[in-house]
This record gives sequence, structure tokens and C-alpha cells, in this order.
Amino acid sequence: MAEPFGSDDGAPGAPGGLRQSRVAVAVLFVLAGAVMGGWAGRIPSVRAQLGVSDGEWGLIVLASPLGVLVSLLVLSRVITRTGARRPCLIGAGAMLGLMPLAALASSPPVLIGCLFAIGVATGLLFGPMNALAVEVERGYGRSILSSFHFWFSGGQFIGGMLGVLAGLLELSPSVQLAASNLMLAALFLATARFLPDTRRAADDAPEVHEPLTSLPDPERTPRRTRSWTPQLVVLAAISFLTSINEGGAVQWSAQYTVSLGGGVAMGSLTLVCYSLAIASIRVFGDRLVGRLGRRRFLQLSAGLSVVGLGTGLLIGTVPAAMVGFACLGVGSGCIVPTVMTLAGNQPTVPSAKAVALISLGEWPAFLLGPPVIGGLAELFGLRGGLVVIVLGAAAIVVLAGFVRERTTPSGHRHDPVGA
Repeated sequence: MAEPFGSDDGAPGAPGGLRQSRVAVAVLFVLAGAVMGGWAGRIPSVRAQLGVSDGEWGLIVLASPLGVLVSLLVLSRVITRTGARRPCLIGAGAMLGLMPLAALASSPPVLIGCLFAIGVATGLLFGPMNALAVEVERGYGRSILSSFHFWFSGGQFIGGMLGVLAGLLELSPSVQLAASNLMLAALFLATARFLPDTRRAADDAPEVHEPLTSLPDPERTPRRTRSWTPQLVVLAAISFLTSINEGGAVQWSAQYTVSLGGGVAMGSLTLVCYSLAIASIRVFGDRLVGRLGRRRFLQLSAGLSVVGLGTGLLIGTVPAAMVGFACLGVGSGCIVPTVMTLAGNQPTVPSAKAVALISLGEWPAFLLGPPVIGGLAELFGLRGGLVVIVLGAAAIVVLAGFVRERTTPSGHRHDPVGA
């Protein structure tokens, strides 16, 4: 069997190279989380520099998801040729350089341009780095993708804490982001050469030679040029619903607790409960996936979200809200990593393209989730609006029943009982 990522000395396929590749990809996840967390923590300061209202700020920040959409549309067409490594290098470098510039913006048009460029860089990094994580996971032959998403959560926490420290020291956002991004850049440069590549992994796959007299069997010959398949549509829908639920929790959990009379501190604590729950399940998620199988794991995870948050909303107290959103965190934390693994191991679509398509299908959730909940909250109250999250989780339970585990990261066929 060919080595996962080649056989050059120091390359991912060499002795110890797989571990080096895992560290290099983990650094990408830490970098992405830390850059985004550092920026999020200083948004109030950036807004104060511009002196814009809530409505104006809401329009300004739309530039970022639009940039993400542009890059995802391009990636879905070219990533099979470019591989996932090159977009990751470009996206990571651009994010590191653009964030301090965005923090220096002195007018809304300048910030809009910076945020659009950051969105493009984010799209170039996020989907492809998940594709690289799938390649490393395939080399290990067991589920490890949730551990990469744990490092993203850890990076977000580090970035946020650096923002708190910079605020206490009265450092400007641009100085804070420049200093932290320089440290991240040094770590990135030290590990970038160990990143695997989806093109390289495909080139290393053994060739199968058929007799010249045989005719191709359309049922047996993989159609590598296929894009959307029914299975990818199901996986994209699951990822879309999960992202709506995650975005809704981040945007509204603290406000819901405050609406129950919990106060600002208790609202923040509810968000902390949700965030810690996500980080905790990502530590153990890979082991649970290995024991339960991916389809059953998806159903049980989403089912926990339905029962936990649904009960919390039904009771309608501050402690119930904390427990409910913690259950949502546990139930949601490993769904997207599991979906990425399933997408990256589809037999008829190259892994990098499949992951890029899942990211493209997930994208509308970042625009739709919080506004939909807010609109329903105007009509039925915030508790009624948050029922969208419960319904979304219930829909995931149903959709997960159509998931088929055709291959595992080790390349062996694996169909769950009843598939």
C-alpha cells in the first residue's frame, strides 16, 4: 500500500512524517481560531474608531461572508487541480496580514474592503484545511478530525484572552493583532513544509490496470468528475443546519438568559457553558465516533441537542438555559468534523472538492441563522425563536438516517448495521 503522503525524507509519508503533518494541520486550525478570536474580542474598539451604529455595523460586516462566498465558488471549481495545500498557504498568510490592517481602518469603505478580502482568505483556508485534516485522518486509519476542531476552539480562546489582556493594557487593536499574528506566523512558517496535499495523496494511490478488451462498467467505475451527489447533498444539509444552530447559540444564548432575568454576567456564563461543552466533546468525540459509527453518532448527537435544549426552553429558567445550551454544545460540537470525514471519503468525488462543496453548502447558514431567529423572536418572543435550533437538530436526526459510510479513513468498507 502506498504511503499516505509520499515517501520523501521529512515529507508526510516518511517515518514520523504523519505526526509532523498532523501537527502542521493542527497549527492551521489554531491559527484560524486565534486570528478570528483576536479580532472578535476587539470589535467594540474597531467600531468605536469608526463611530458607526448597530445597523451600519451589521451592513459593514456582511462584506466578510460575501468574500467567503466568492472564494468558495472559485475553490469548488479549481481545488481538484490545485490541491488543498496551496489555498491553505495563501489563505493563512492573507489572514495574518489583513487582520491588523482591518483594525487600522479609519472609514467604513476601507473596512468593508478589508473584510471582503479577509472573507476571501477565510474561504481559502477553512475548507481546504479540513480537506488536509481528512488526508491526515486517512493516514491514521481512525477518526481524529474532531481533535483538529478542538485546536480551533483552543485558538479562539487564546485569541479572545489576548484581546482581554490587550484591552487591560490599553493596546490598540492593530498593535495587538500585529503582535499576536507575528507569533502565529512564526509557528506557521516552522510547520508549513510538513502540510500534506490532496493532489499528492491522489497521485500516490495505486493504479488499477484493466485489460484493453474490457469495457468500463458504469456501476463499478468511479466517476471522479462528479460534483454534487445525493450523499453530498445530505451531508451539506446536515452541516448547514448545524451551522445555523451554532450561530444561533453564539448570537442569542446570552441574550436569552438575560431575558429570563439572569443579568449580563449570567448571560455570559451561559455562552461560556456552551463554548466549554463544544471544546470538551471535541476532546472525546473521535473515540465516540469510533465506537458508535458515524451515522449513529450523528443521530445521538443531534438527539441530545433536541432533548437538552428543548427541555431547557420548556422549563424557561436561567439554570435550565445553561444546561440546555451546554447540551447543545455537546450535541453540535462534533457534527461538522464527522460530516467532513464522510464527505472526504466519498468514492466518486475527490476529497478536496467534496469538502469544498460541503463548505459552499454550509455558507448560507452564516447569513440566515441569527436573522431568522431574531425575526421569529419579534413575533413569538426569544424563547419561540430559539425553537428553530431544536427543529434544526431534529431535522439532523432524520437526515442522518440517510448517511452511508462507504469508506473509513483507512480505506476499508464500512456500512453501519441497517445501511
